[in-house]
Amino acid sequence: MQQKKEQRGQIMGTLFTMLLFLVFVMCALFTVLAGGKVYENIGRRMADNYTGSVALQYIANKVRQGDEAGMVRVMDVEGTSVLELSQDFDGERYISWIYYYDGSIRELFTHKDSGLGLPDGIGILECEGLSFEQDGRLLTIETAGNGGGRLLLSLRSTGGTE
Repeated sequence: MQQKKEQRGQIMGTLFTMLLFLVFVMCALFTVLAGGKVYENIGRRMADNYTGSVALQYIANKVRQGDEAGMVRVMDVEGTSVLELSQDFDGERYISWIYYYDGSIRELFTHKDSGLGLPDGIGILECEGLSFEQDGRLLTIETAGNGGGRLLLSLRSTGGTE
């Protein structure tokens, strides 16, 4: 009788140990799954923030570089909002267009009378949309989509268009 009690105690101890190990494995599995989901969410948010903030900062730096009287303007080309930055080199006028076309922000640097258009620009960054508005010296840049944002720039130059 004593032997049966000892055998039963050993079986219960082994069963309890296996059950405890199973609970530990399940907790570890759920922790890994939850951590993977958190990592995925963080990665998605970082990608969204990257797209929005990098696009806005890129454009802001371009505007700051070319901020001269009458050299920064917003215009409409074929129904697309375009930021035009003009520069003079050796008495010749060159323009940079920054705009949204075919799923990405593009930039086109060319001679003013080259005849190049929106499809000729170089893709800078993929995004879901970009728009510009200018009210005097106030320039509004807005990106669309999950990581979208808005940036207001006050042009230091006297504004005015040629």
